[in-house]
Amino acid sequence: MLRLTWVQPEDLLGHELRQAALDGREVSVIAARWRAAGGTEAPPRAGASPEPASDYLRRLARDLLDELADVPGALAEQEPTALARVKAACPDWPSPPQAPVAPPPHAAYEAAWLGRAVGCLLGKPVEKLPLDAIRQLAGATGNWPLTTYFTARGVPAELLAAHPWNRRSATTSLAENIDGMPEDDDLNYPLLNLLLLQRHGRGFTTADVAALWLDELPAGRTFTAERVALRNLLLGLEPPHTARHRNPFREWIGALIRADVHGWTNPGDPGAAAEQAHRDAALTHTANGVYAAMFTAAVIAAAATGTHDVHACLRIGLTVVPPDSRLARAVRHAVLLARRTPDFDTVVDTLHATYAATHHWVHAIPNTALIAAALTHADGDFTGSVCRAVGGGWDTDSNGATAGSVSAFLAGSPAALPDRWTAPLKNRLATSVGDFDGTGFDALAHLTHLEASRP
Repeated sequence: MLRLTWVQPEDLLGHELRQAALDGREVSVIAARWRAAGGTEAPPRAGASPEPASDYLRRLARDLLDELADVPGALAEQEPTALARVKAACPDWPSPPQAPVAPPPHAAYEAAWLGRAVGCLLGKPVEKLPLDAIRQLAGATGNWPLTTYFTARGVPAELLAAHPWNRRSATTSLAENIDGMPEDDDLNYPLLNLLLLQRHGRGFTTADVAALWLDELPAGRTFTAERVALRNLLLGLEPPHTARHRNPFREWIGALIRADVHGWTNPGDPGAAAEQAHRDAALTHTANGVYAAMFTAAVIAAAATGTHDVHACLRIGLTVVPPDSRLARAVRHAVLLARRTPDFDTVVDTLHATYAATHHWVHAIPNTALIAAALTHADGDFTGSVCRAVGGGWDTDSNGATAGSVSAFLAGSPAALPDRWTAPLKNRLATSVGDFDGTGFDALAHLTHLEASRP
């Protein structure tokens, strides 16, 4: 039997109840009604195929999701989503540059694409695994702290039985299996945004994003908030309602992984990069989910000026995030922790102790904090950044991809990236997006540089 994940109301309700707790909403009565009817608040494990809910339970879940949407949140005022209100909440919102900033050389864009792919590939085999399992699997082959790709060679069978690799990724992403960059949503979305800019320029609207997705994005390649938003589009909803309607994943990491192109194509203008990321993110996300994308785009736009100072870039990224928001507080906490703590494992353990019990492993807040901590602790070094981001757990491939993009862009050239990382990619990317399947990273760099050079 086909079991559709991320869209069934009985599956969404547990996630929504958890998000309600983070929002400061009082929903105990609704939760009690759900339990009394036989529902569970524990969301299904990704990939699991439980028995489908009864018609009654499914209808009740729909009704309760709609009731939950009407419960006011205590944090709504300090965490707005509308761009005008976000900007009003940011006292240090960056001004446009006085003169246009030329984009960095083609080589910097090739490095950024490669860095994103390497970080993603490093994280793919251990996605969804607990932190301790990642450390054990790497340590079993002498690769802890991480310095290169994971391998199954030499890992004890009993350890693999207890903590198997990500089943979708092991055949393409372990060191012995890598043959070019396999398809991943962390690369698909930057490709989509490259298409978006080619067709609409930097003045695109959220409706343009929606139309592009309907034309170019296979539904089976979407997850969490993106799959819900695509379903909402097909139901006839329009942005920004697509981000809110029965979408408990609206503060997860999906918008963040789409943000790189917005930063790459707005060199020296982090405010414009953040606004561009906001128009993209508004299709699927709200509040902290949107801020994570804006923060990332602004960091990268700052890096596009040719600076090698990752700390300055992170400070600039925070200027586009409401300072009283949970995301801003988490990033500030992570950066300070990384600066004061010599051992990065201790940094990670503290972040997990702070966020793991309350946030899903794909939520934007802990993952953005981990990315910022990794970049800070590694001082922007490429290998140090991607290995810390992936070794920190949670959404390993997405965190590695973003840390890799930022740090490689700062490095400025593919030649600055160690060959052990880039050679297995063979300058080849697999994807189901547009005509990009098999495209080289050098070609993607050329196309991205063209968009960054547009008036």
